[in-house]
Amino acid sequence: MSLTVKTIAKLLSACPIILLGAYAQADLLSPFKDEDGETKWQYVANFSSGVLIITLLLVSVFLFFAHRKATRSNRELTDIKATLEDRVAQRTASLQATTTQLAHSEAYVKSIVDSMPVMLIGLNNQLEVTQWNHVAEKITGRTFEDVKGLALWDAYPRITLTQAQVEKVLESKKTTTIKHSQRGQYYFDITMYTLADGTDTGLVILIDDITKQMKAENQLVERNKMSAMGELASAMAHDINIPLQSIGNAIDKLHEQLNDLNDNQHQALIPIIKKAEESGDQATAIVQNLLDFAASHRGTKNPANMAELLDHSLTVAGRLYSPPTGLRFNDIAIRRNYDADTPQIPCYASEMQQVFLRLLRHAYHAICDKAQQHPEFVPVINVEVGEFYESVWIKIQHNGIGLSPEEQQDVFEPFFSNTSDRPACPVEHRLSYSHFIVTEHHKGHIAVTSGVDVGTTFHMQLPLQ
Repeated sequence: MSLTVKTIAKLLSACPIILLGAYAQADLLSPFKDEDGETKWQYVANFSSGVLIITLLLVSVFLFFAHRKATRSNRELTDIKATLEDRVAQRTASLQATTTQLAHSEAYVKSIVDSMPVMLIGLNNQLEVTQWNHVAEKITGRTFEDVKGLALWDAYPRITLTQAQVEKVLESKKTTTIKHSQRGQYYFDITMYTLADGTDTGLVILIDDITKQMKAENQLVERNKMSAMGELASAMAHDINIPLQSIGNAIDKLHEQLNDLNDNQHQALIPIIKKAEESGDQATAIVQNLLDFAASHRGTKNPANMAELLDHSLTVAGRLYSPPTGLRFNDIAIRRNYDADTPQIPCYASEMQQVFLRLLRHAYHAICDKAQQHPEFVPVINVEVGEFYESVWIKIQHNGIGLSPEEQQDVFEPFFSNTSDRPACPVEHRLSYSHFIVTEHHKGHIAVTSGVDVGTTFHMQLPLQ
């Protein structure tokens, strides 16, 4: 039999009514009195004991069922608690596994980012730094903790990107590559792209230092170009030399036939023949210079004295740059300032002579231009050679018309241009080959300082070893 708590409560409440129902029509105390009207206390006691026993019995039954229900509820609660604890343990283990996997993935991604050989910078939509790899730390000298949350230009002030360029990529969501370079010094590819999802990092900047690659490619191109030019120069020299020899033979025959002429004819022809001989010597010097150019960089480096090479170049320039009319190179005042005991350095002597001749040619034309504008002008070329900081320093300075800032930018550029704009420095005045010889073949440096009214100075530094 199964009784609920509510059923037992109803029975307990109904007991008094049941017991008293039989006496509803009579005096309630009449059962406990005798015929004389006296109370029968024995009956009262028996009745009370019976009622109490019944009540205790009902209460006992009630407590029994209540205890059984409480036990069952406790068992259910215990089962629920065990189930919940098991679920919590499973969820905790799953979260720990997920956290470990995320940490491993994050460490793996960070390792990839830090191992990249390029500088990587991540930005959010406000152009604040959110990623900064080891290469970025090495180049800038600042750790990620120092720059996190800073604006890009506060974190890396030397970056060549403008805010407009970065914002344009962020808005257009198009991958953009910008090439930044300083010829002969550094070359960078800067790539910017946005991420596909809506994470905090809205933009990634990759800065790749391709200086070594570009120098190697430029050196290969220059060598191929110089090889082709050398072959062309050699062929031209031989082709020019054939009619030049014929002219020389004709002049020699004229000398033999001068004896058959009278004095007046003899005196009239001598200046003409002399000029022809000088022109022939100049053409011969040009041919020899072309042959030297064609044969340059075919041997090994040998020790040479730069002062002696400069003197020889000045002598050759005197033969090359001597037009029949106008200013001759030998008319220019040459001021030498050579340090005593300047050490010899390993070099390709013919190549260095070509460099000096190109610089002297540049000076000669600048002086000629100024002499045409100012007849009272006194032309001067200063040449200096000295040792400084384990290097030989060479200066060639002239007081002719100097270079404008735009011409100074172009003077060492190659003979070709990638733009349609007319270059500031004419092609015939470029010094690209001289720059290549000094910087690539001899691992030195060459620079120019100039002013239009004061002239130009070329500075060269060549290592002793």
